[in-house]
Amino acid sequence: MEQNNVEEVKQENAIDFGALWHSVKKRKKTYYKVLGITFVLGCIYAFSLPKVYKCEVMLAPELSTNRSSNSIASLARSFGMKLGNTAMGGSSEALLPTLYPDLMNSVDFKTRLFDVMVCAKDSVKPKSYYDYLLHDQKRTWWSSLIGGAIGGLLDMILPEDTVGKSLEKRVNPFKLTKKQTRIAKIIDKKVVCDVDQKTLVITIKVVDQDPIICATMADSVKARLQDFITAYRTNKARIDLEYNKKLCAESKERFEKARRRYAEFADANQDVILQSVRTHLADLENDMQLQFNAYQTYATQVQSAEAQVQQDTPAFMTLQSATVPVKPSAPSKKKILFVFLFLAFVGTTTWAFHKDGLLKPLLGIS
Repeated sequence: MEQNNVEEVKQENAIDFGALWHSVKKRKKTYYKVLGITFVLGCIYAFSLPKVYKCEVMLAPELSTNRSSNSIASLARSFGMKLGNTAMGGSSEALLPTLYPDLMNSVDFKTRLFDVMVCAKDSVKPKSYYDYLLHDQKRTWWSSLIGGAIGGLLDMILPEDTVGKSLEKRVNPFKLTKKQTRIAKIIDKKVVCDVDQKTLVITIKVVDQDPIICATMADSVKARLQDFITAYRTNKARIDLEYNKKLCAESKERFEKARRRYAEFADANQDVILQSVRTHLADLENDMQLQFNAYQTYATQVQSAEAQVQQDTPAFMTLQSATVPVKPSAPSKKKILFVFLFLAFVGTTTWAFHKDGLLKPLLGIS
């Protein structure tokens, strides 16, 4: 009895592939209609999406690490670890390459890209990147209709933002306007920085609807990132240089005053043989010599500080330069059509199985 019950359960749970195929086969016309309509809709959707181009730039930064620990640091990076403790010979940097993506995501860095001048492929008049993103971005026809309707409705309901318009040309990262915030979010999606945890190679990716602007922004972002890192690395040396230049200028001024006093007193007392005059002349000469020695010392320090600035200036090796992309990276029309047709086929098949009462047994539902 138990054996018979088990066999009956197995027969009930068995999938009747013949019935499934018959259910699909008898609805060939339905499949032709649904797939045909889906193909047309998929083509309309795929060809309505604007083309997007991508440009990548790769950099290898110079790190100020202790030479005795280079082998240990390299071994640690090969296992995905970083030795950041300077006491153990790690990097003495506070701004490691792994923090560059966070730097580029900051509001300060993104707002600095507003004034980059770009020129589209089909245009001869350059404009700022901010104005380009604000006015020249292509959208799908349905988003234009919906956005225009919502925007017009909001303009009728909400009061005019006169404060935002008056500040539109002035960028204050502390208090951005609504449009500036929206453009900053767009840049956040268009400009991406990745850092390889093992090799510390920096990859800057820029996507845009125009291939020339895409390459232009990739090169501009690379240059501005290099400038920021250089300014950070040489900040202390540049402060010391300015301070030494100030001391050198003050010392030079004191030396010139002492020299004038000595020359004027010597010219005025050429024929005087008094010992007091000779003593005062010797004091002026000694003071002039002391001021000259101090000036010479500060001048040497200025030269040393200039050399230190040059020494602290980092070097970047460009592994991949910005080039104008030839083919768009998105959208992939074939993939979009495949997804549309696949979903339509699955949906139609599910409906057919449900109509013939085959869906529940197929899913194991009693």
